[in-house]
Amino acid sequence: MPQYLALTYTADVDWWAPEQADELAEYRKFGVDHADTIKASAVLHPTSTATVVRVQGARGGEVVTTDGPYAETKEALTGYYLIEADDLEAAVRIVADLPAAWGGAVEVRPVILAK
Repeated sequence: MPQYLALTYTADVDWWAPEQADELAEYRKFGVDHADTIKASAVLHPTSTATVVRVQGARGGEVVTTDGPYAETKEALTGYYLIEADDLEAAVRIVADLPAAWGGAVEVRPVILAK
């Protein structure tokens, strides 16, 4: 069955903070409601914990790292779901139930499965 990666872009918050409890409960409900299609998922730490890596001049070049988010933005990559669906249309129907789609955005991409 085809797989799709659903990247969630939402407010850059600490999802374990008490003020996020109601919204986190909605994500948990999504996980229960779609458990048969979700193959993996994760919540990411806030972008302030990110490290951006670049290699100057391609392979073997100087490795340059930058702490923190790459760019300031209203919405940040905050998590993902790997789902199985018959096609993109079915994946979109599933993702429409995802709380990130209600106030943020969800990018859905087909996954190339190794043969």
